[in-house]
Amino acid sequence: MKIKTAQLYPLSIPLKAPIKMSGETVTHANTLLLRIVDSNGREGWGETSAAPLMTGETLGSLLSNTAYLLNRIKDLEWSDPNEIGQLASRVLYSNASAKSCVEVALLDIFAQEKQESLFSFARRASGINTQEKPEPLSILRMLGGSLEQEITDAITLRAQGYRHWKIKVGLLGLHRDLERVAAICEVLEGDTVSADANGAFTLADAVAFCTSPLASKLSFVEQPIASAHPMADFLALKKASPLPVGLDESIHGLNEIIEFDESRVYDGASLKLIKLGGILPGVRAALEMQKRKLKLNLACKVAETSLSAAATASIGFAVNEAAWGLSMSNEYLEFDICDKPLAARDGLLHFEQLSPIGVGVIPSLTLVKKAASKEWGVIQL
Repeated sequence: MKIKTAQLYPLSIPLKAPIKMSGETVTHANTLLLRIVDSNGREGWGETSAAPLMTGETLGSLLSNTAYLLNRIKDLEWSDPNEIGQLASRVLYSNASAKSCVEVALLDIFAQEKQESLFSFARRASGINTQEKPEPLSILRMLGGSLEQEITDAITLRAQGYRHWKIKVGLLGLHRDLERVAAICEVLEGDTVSADANGAFTLADAVAFCTSPLASKLSFVEQPIASAHPMADFLALKKASPLPVGLDESIHGLNEIIEFDESRVYDGASLKLIKLGGILPGVRAALEMQKRKLKLNLACKVAETSLSAAATASIGFAVNEAAWGLSMSNEYLEFDICDKPLAARDGLLHFEQLSPIGVGVIPSLTLVKKAASKEWGVIQL
């Protein structure tokens, strides 16, 4: 398989409501779509998103890095999907986000060539020997706004079948965050509820948060302290915390999964395509976590489209697990780039909701153009 043409579409899609995190407030999905066409006319799509505080990438740097990568690999003959990451790394150091965008688009075409779903293709390419149908993935919903709004949304969404939740903390001060968490957990009794600090707490505040009776009904706490903290701080937190500890910003691939587990400092992690470099590295990371009995959350960046949601879900369907849920962030967009956006059904995403061939969704060029960034233009390669 060979790339014939490629187009890069930088997008900026408004969110239904701003999402406030400890380090930033997100109002738009700044995301990059890649469309490639192979020599047989098959069309493949990939997506990656700006995440300055997680990967260091802005939309402008993503556009430049992905164009650079494509220019140097588009004349290659692609026959082995497991070589995509190796070949990309020969021409571009690091930059997992750009590599993921290209890998997803190439895998989309590989799967179409085999007339199968991308998750099934990823299973075979990763050596997973099973034909069983994957279980539905529980969708994790993020709560935000005033406490009254959070509780109203929680009650409404719970009636729709959602049972996995994330509460952003680290913004309002320790006591107010704990009061919010206690009030929301009371409403969501029995569900999987997490609090995500995005590394905002000091070690002392993280210990105080995790040991507070007001947080006792949480299922886990995600990234309480920043990834720059020494391992000794993570170990001190884990020893003090009665709550399971999840990591996100600290985990970028197999090396960190192994290092943090061997130090016995966490109970699970959030995997994102933009950190891992693509679907196949994601499947390998998820399998390593399964082997080590670590809990798995699969997450799109805030915010991405149905394309990234489908690609991320393919990891969960390939390994048939995501105990801490799937964060499918296209639900927070004012509009999506697919005519039929992915949506939860009774709080779940079923593999049958994706197209049986390829990545699972096909963007609409009309909607893609509607979402075009005013700052950056389309690149044709």
